[in-house]
Amino acid sequence: MGGIVSPGFRGRRGTEGGEVRLPPGQYLTEDFPVLTAGPTLRVPTDTWEFVIITEAGEKHRWDWQQLMALPSERPTVDLHCVTKWSKLHTDWQGVSLDVLFEGVDTGADYALVHSYGGYTTNLPYEDLRNGQAWIVYRFDGEDLTPEHGGPARLLVPHLYLWKSAKWVRGITLSDEDTPGFWESAGYHDYGDPWREQRYQGD
Repeated sequence: MGGIVSPGFRGRRGTEGGEVRLPPGQYLTEDFPVLTAGPTLRVPTDTWEFVIITEAGEKHRWDWQQLMALPSERPTVDLHCVTKWSKLHTDWQGVSLDVLFEGVDTGADYALVHSYGGYTTNLPYEDLRNGQAWIVYRFDGEDLTPEHGGPARLLVPHLYLWKSAKWVRGITLSDEDTPGFWESAGYHDYGDPWREQRYQGD
């Protein structure tokens, strides 16, 4: 499928001579900083799997070969980290969550994302739909490295980057919102960078 580009931003000079506008409090970086809540994991693709569990307990499961057989997209998006750096026009390849949710019967309002290693983060279910989120496995034309969440991570670029869980392994759907790792430690439940929703109460 064709490339997907996040909305253009204006107001500050970018690296290509154009004007870009960053969310409040953010600064532009050319690097891709590595920030992790624990040790860097190395998950073999021959044992990797991704599981969606509905609020009724129904499981939908994909192994690595099945994920690779699904139609992929190549989104180009801007990233905004809660630690205040932003990286623009990043190139990814992966499977839209719209594809993975096609056969899932759910009326859930919330999702809790699970990673290998025990990390979790919560999002509204609607924020994973309609071309807003992907399970990505390539970055800048190369296989995604473990440091950046490889073999596969969640990518939800319209929210702060801690919502884009590294080493993703599944999603549990629910009628109730359950705080994840950072949310339980005081980070904002939603995390919209344009509203500076870094911490509870923002």
